[in-house]
Amino acid sequence: MKVAIGSPVIQGPFGGGNLFVKNLNNYLKKNGNEVVFNLKDRDIDIILMTNPIKYAEASSFNHYDIAFYCKFINQRAIVVHRINECDERKDTDNVNGQIIKSNKYADYTIYVSEWIKKLYENLGIENSNSSSVIYSGSDELIFNNPTKSEKILKKKFSKLQLVTHHWSSHWKKGFEIYSLLDRLLDSKIWSSRIEFTYIGNIPNNFQFKNTKVLPPKTDLELGVLLKSYDGYITASLDEPSGNHHIEAAQSGLPILYIKSGGIPEYCDGYGLEFTIENFEEKLDLYINNYDHYKEKMILYPFNATTCNEEYANTFQKLLDQKEDIIKNRVSRNSIKVLMSYLQNASSRILFNLYLLILELLGKR
Repeated sequence: MKVAIGSPVIQGPFGGGNLFVKNLNNYLKKNGNEVVFNLKDRDIDIILMTNPIKYAEASSFNHYDIAFYCKFINQRAIVVHRINECDERKDTDNVNGQIIKSNKYADYTIYVSEWIKKLYENLGIENSNSSSVIYSGSDELIFNNPTKSEKILKKKFSKLQLVTHHWSSHWKKGFEIYSLLDRLLDSKIWSSRIEFTYIGNIPNNFQFKNTKVLPPKTDLELGVLLKSYDGYITASLDEPSGNHHIEAAQSGLPILYIKSGGIPEYCDGYGLEFTIENFEEKLDLYINNYDHYKEKMILYPFNATTCNEEYANTFQKLLDQKEDIIKNRVSRNSIKVLMSYLQNASSRILFNLYLLILELLGKR
């Protein structure tokens, strides 16, 4: 099959969405499929819409481009929409509406967690009969648990080395808890038991006092670095899925995770859940029962291969049902599709020109 993915592969550190595209691209090609990142070819079988948000950097086409392609170029292409974004994640107010609007152009929807599926269903999205949840995973050749091939020994440490990592510096990535943990380390009671490292970007005008901060790393660098730590913490709020805790869990680190968003679906049984109110109590419990949680990590089920297989199988299932899908597809007015496409294209040209001017003026 020929699959068009709506986001390019961006080199270097850039967040979990980029790693999903990278892993799926590699898997599909390895298994004899063709992958493109635009809608120039006339024989595309599957169009995967990954980021339809207007002016999104990690997007190569949106629902207007897809509607034009399916109306005037190739009416037999099947459109799949992967939803892994929402307003709740960063306290925005323009994402959910755009997601719901763009989803009207999809034949099938894939959510990254039950949490975000229910969120959009409660908002009135209309795809309940043509959707599913496929859990994300990271490349197990990079993020893997060294204790899987050897007998687990009881961990003997003077201080538990705790780590987290995020590409985004948004406050809701967990900085309320990370700053609380940093303050706890002022006390000898805690500083004698744990050390905390933050890898990634931090908010402007924010500074840790007792936490080691490292710059963002590539996936290859992270695959080595994470294995040097004992445990992992994520306090990211309203996260649809996230890749950071998956990478850590695949690397054998028990997860101390906040009860929020889709993260508990990925971590339940492989660490300890906490809330903002009981964090200190659960941190103590996590340290005291570390060996118990560590042993569980051998069975952690989420990885890129499993995720990519589910996507490939879903794509093939949809192609097998192509005739019925096309027959039941809502017919769209040609003039409206054309006008929307032209308006979108002109807006994008003007926006890119605006960015170029800012760059030339040295203001970006």
